[in-house]
Amino acid sequence: MADQIPQSHLDLFERPVVVGLVTLMPDGQPQATPVWCSYDGTHVLVNTARGRQKDFNMQRNDRVTVLAIDPENPYRWLEVRGKVAAITEEGAVDHINALSKKYRGNDDYYAANPELRHQETRVIYKIAPLKVNAR
Repeated sequence: MADQIPQSHLDLFERPVVVGLVTLMPDGQPQATPVWCSYDGTHVLVNTARGRQKDFNMQRNDRVTVLAIDPENPYRWLEVRGKVAAITEEGAVDHINALSKKYRGNDDYYAANPELRHQETRVIYKIAPLKVNAR
């Protein structure tokens, strides 16, 4: 059963707030990574490159947590416990460019490292919220 992101905390996905993505290693140990993300009204979208640890972890185990802490008030936060509902490479470069615009003000993610454009494959993980905690 899916849970909803409360209207009161949507700004944590709309603003350039770096969130913590927690995935599970093969031995069950949690692994946390700071990431950029977006929200499409249904799913939290995380973009990564194939071959990174979080990519391996989410392919193997679809249970994840996203934690957004308001940088202006650390006592205001949003935890989304969820499952990876979809994995796609389609639109992933456009998505990382949109995230780059949101977080860095530059809509070309590869501007600083143009050689990476041809060395990596971008992928979007769509996370369905199952349990949402907001404070």
